[in-house]
Amino acid sequence: MLRSVRRRRPVRHALLAAVVLAVPATLAAAPAASTAPAAPADRPPPRPAGIGDPLFPHLGNPGYDVLGYDIALTYRGRNDVPLTARTEITARVTDRLSRVNLDFTHGTVRDVTVNGRPAAHARAGEDLVVTPARALHPGERVRIAVRHTSDPRGTGGGWVRTRDGLAMANQADAAHRVFPGNDHPADKARFTFRVTAPEDLTVVANGLRLGRERGGARTTWTYRTAHPMATELAQVSIGRSAVLYDTGPHGLPLRHVVPERDRRAARAVVDRTPAHIAWMERRVGRYPLATYGVLSVDAPMGFALETQTLSLFGRDFLRAVARNPERGEGVLVHELAHQWFGNSVTPRRWSDLWLNEGHATWYEALFTDERHDPGSLERRMRRAYEQSDRWRADGGPPAAPRKPAGGGQLELFRPVVYDGSALVLYALRQEIGAAAFAELERAWVTRHRDGTAGTADFVALASEVAGRDLEGFLHPWLYGERTPPMPGHPRWQAAEPAR
Repeated sequence: MLRSVRRRRPVRHALLAAVVLAVPATLAAAPAASTAPAAPADRPPPRPAGIGDPLFPHLGNPGYDVLGYDIALTYRGRNDVPLTARTEITARVTDRLSRVNLDFTHGTVRDVTVNGRPAAHARAGEDLVVTPARALHPGERVRIAVRHTSDPRGTGGGWVRTRDGLAMANQADAAHRVFPGNDHPADKARFTFRVTAPEDLTVVANGLRLGRERGGARTTWTYRTAHPMATELAQVSIGRSAVLYDTGPHGLPLRHVVPERDRRAARAVVDRTPAHIAWMERRVGRYPLATYGVLSVDAPMGFALETQTLSLFGRDFLRAVARNPERGEGVLVHELAHQWFGNSVTPRRWSDLWLNEGHATWYEALFTDERHDPGSLERRMRRAYEQSDRWRADGGPPAAPRKPAGGGQLELFRPVVYDGSALVLYALRQEIGAAAFAELERAWVTRHRDGTAGTADFVALASEVAGRDLEGFLHPWLYGERTPPMPGHPRWQAAEPAR
């Protein structure tokens, strides 16, 4: 793992090392002096805000709904110096606001404007608090432009420094170490990236490329997402990369980004992607986004991450899959499955994380069972059942994870949200039957496409599809301290939690 990365899913594969991470102290640089008008002296001092997420109440900000981000970055060829940046946020105001809180830390702020007029700004915790010249009212559209730096140095996540440049790894809450915004998955928006870099480097980002314009020794690359995206899923990669193009099912454009020196070797891995997408589509329906691809960066990462339309992996992982696909191909499907579960349908609260990771783990296990190791799904679920009570004791049940000590978001990514949550889906399939379960999965990603949804929504839809109330069945599986009996497997036993 890279020490500079703050969170990664501890995928339990020999090919991806488990990650043990400490949450560092906040690294917030003081804002630069501004010519914006000062806030009135009788107004209370700026303070952090939040949308009241039960696990992390200070993440996100109330009073507005972000519609779009337009992020301009200038990279000067060194990944140990800050990038110059400008982030413009277009939002719809939902409550009267005399101040607007943005999540932002680890960068300096040069100035802020609101609807083109200078605005006062100050830091409060990990918030950038903006005071516009006048109060904002519900229904208004507002443009907030921040000129700032984006600093890849230090620990805490956000930028990952690679051998030849940078990439983003923002999950769970590190996007606001890169750019100001509303850093909670409940507020999805469309993104435009305009990245200027030396002409010998390749820049890729979420979505589709709109332009590539050379000016002197630099090139500006422009990308835009066709679908809304959570901030944690943003991706910009800069490096000496090769882009390998392909076509997936139904003419889906595919682009894979790999270190230039791996151009040939990576083909053996990325050429599997159309088959992986087709396999997923047979189970849950059409791929929900405008493009897809594998992003391999030249860094020794012990994690994989489902950044939207570009799943992020370390260089060593792709090389290992090329040598032994049976051991790693399921991980590629895990991250692909997230494009449906987590990216297209995004959790409304962080306690709904089990819906992301449980589903991705489920399809990873199912793929491995069907393609490489028949019978492995049931064996894996039995092992998970045996450990389930211990996982619940350690981190809470799947849909009610225990609040991490010290507020560290990384602690959410425990075994109970992976195999422990896939176990819930296995139990549900046992209870309602394979046909109803397949119908539920398709209905889930169709009904909530491009939106957010939570555990209560899943229980309600499962009941609708099954034609009976499943609250009584699912509640103990999702919220119980102990694991319920497994339908169809009366002999399965859960080990006693450690005392």
